[in-house]
Amino acid sequence: MKIFKILCLNLTLAFATQNLQAQDTVRYTGKTLVNADYHHGQLSPVMGVHSIQTFRANREHPELAENFGWTYNHAPMLAYWNNKFYIEYLSDKVGESIPPGQTLVQSSKDGYTWTKPDVVFPIYRIPDGTTKEGRTDVAKDLDAVMHQRMGFYVSTKNVLLVLGFYAISFDAKDDPNDGHGIGRAVREIQADGKYGPIYFVHYNPGYSEKNTKYPLYTKSKSKTFIDACNELLTNKLMTQQWNEEADRKDPLITLQKQYKAFSYYHLPDGRVVGLWKNALTAISNDNGKSWPENASRAPGFVNSNAKIWGQKTSDGNYATVYNPSEYRWPLAISTSKNGLDYTNLLLINGEITPMRYGGNYKSYGPQYVRGIEEGNGKPVDGKLWVTYSMNKEDIWVSSVPVPVNDKATQHVNDNFEKLPKGKELEMWNTYSPLWAPVKVENGALVLKDKDPFDYAKAERIFPAGRKTITSFSVTPKQNNFGLLEIELQDAKGMATVRLTFDTAGTLSAKAGARYKNFMKYEAGKSYDIKLKLDAHTRFYTITVNGKDVLTSLAFQPVAEVSKIVFRTGDVRRFPDVDTPADQEYDLKNAGESEKKEAVYTIKYLKTEGF
Repeated sequence: MKIFKILCLNLTLAFATQNLQAQDTVRYTGKTLVNADYHHGQLSPVMGVHSIQTFRANREHPELAENFGWTYNHAPMLAYWNNKFYIEYLSDKVGESIPPGQTLVQSSKDGYTWTKPDVVFPIYRIPDGTTKEGRTDVAKDLDAVMHQRMGFYVSTKNVLLVLGFYAISFDAKDDPNDGHGIGRAVREIQADGKYGPIYFVHYNPGYSEKNTKYPLYTKSKSKTFIDACNELLTNKLMTQQWNEEADRKDPLITLQKQYKAFSYYHLPDGRVVGLWKNALTAISNDNGKSWPENASRAPGFVNSNAKIWGQKTSDGNYATVYNPSEYRWPLAISTSKNGLDYTNLLLINGEITPMRYGGNYKSYGPQYVRGIEEGNGKPVDGKLWVTYSMNKEDIWVSSVPVPVNDKATQHVNDNFEKLPKGKELEMWNTYSPLWAPVKVENGALVLKDKDPFDYAKAERIFPAGRKTITSFSVTPKQNNFGLLEIELQDAKGMATVRLTFDTAGTLSAKAGARYKNFMKYEAGKSYDIKLKLDAHTRFYTITVNGKDVLTSLAFQPVAEVSKIVFRTGDVRRFPDVDTPADQEYDLKNAGESEKKEAVYTIKYLKTEGF
């Protein structure tokens, strides 16, 4: 009996130890998984997310972009300093890691309107005759490319540094983050928006002031700048981000294994969670001075060779933002109360625009996400802000309300003339490209569109119901061009009813594979539309300006509806999970806008059950 009790005690201790160890790592315990056959992954969206395009690549009209017309733009970083947002991103002329390369910076006071990009680290000519360990190539008229996993650092004395890494890439398959690059450049962004001189903060082996273009930071005349650089160099969590570009035995790097794209956050007990590509994770007990010998894949997380971002949110909870599939879509968020156990999976951005310009290693989707690193500022709105590239081509940001929520607690009664100024879209989800913006103007929600490849989209979540009445007004400013689709959807983005203001002045409804044209519409006229749906029977009726105009069957069955979508374009299905990874071709007229801009205004939206 005694032996049996000892065995039971040992088993209990073993299970307890196993459970303790199991909990001592980041893990996903939710049940939601992505269906990558849909761009949105069939995920329920976080309520109130605003996605804003900050930069749109344009080769044909570089004056509308960054004045260069470069079409590979990627790896954006984000900071918030002195009440202003800053984005840094790297840029190559056509494709990934093909010279020349440079790094640019944008800024914004509100996160919605962004400056034209400034070149912060310009093209760097590699001296002829330069070689790289492991290759037989010899540089001749070769420019550097840029590769950096860290963009900003705010010192304890409030100095903002921006950093970039000058790397060597001899051809399209050469690795710029192989440890054989030139060095990490740094300069100060000053309060007036100007930039200080460029220095190197750290050289790779074989490089120094003697054979590089920029001096070491210690030659600066600014003591605060030097102090900020010194502070940065002693911060092990900051320098851990330099791992891939640094020499493989660089003493600045604590964990020298080639895990990629490090991000981190602190737990309530002071430990540090580290996250890398492929959902690798480890915990440091001494603020990054040491790490376990090996990182492990976070149980339950689905994430391929794309970045994952983690941070503590303003409500004291935690969030990870990443692509939860083997593709670089959708962009999703998972939340945790303790920073270890992640329990849900919700949508931030489920759009993929057409890739207008082909190029080396240009992947489809919203990807390489980064938020605001600890110490790099806290936006006054308390939201979680992230930046990412779309198709490695355009740069975007998204603001995510905190606490993170995907359910509406009451029905909608939004009259845009009566809602608090500046807060009219707090409960709306918006997708706003530069050429298809979503805004509130003159007491109405306005969707504009002159983008041949993208669309404006605004959606509103309401309490899920089988029987729902939605009432809204639409004023199309034209009736011979443009397109507005209005859909009722369930939480997974499955549409059941679709109305269309088409290019021929017809208001129609989708009926299976066909459309029912039930009335003509006029430019400049307001249409008060009431849509009454019983999702169980699939029957719905439409009333326009007080007149019954259609009774029909929903084109697709759903159990209930919880969202209305206004979109100035067709549903997108390309790419899908079977689309080839690489696109080498450009789209026709990729840099041209539509000659005319379509405009639609929405004065109110009301939902109710019956």
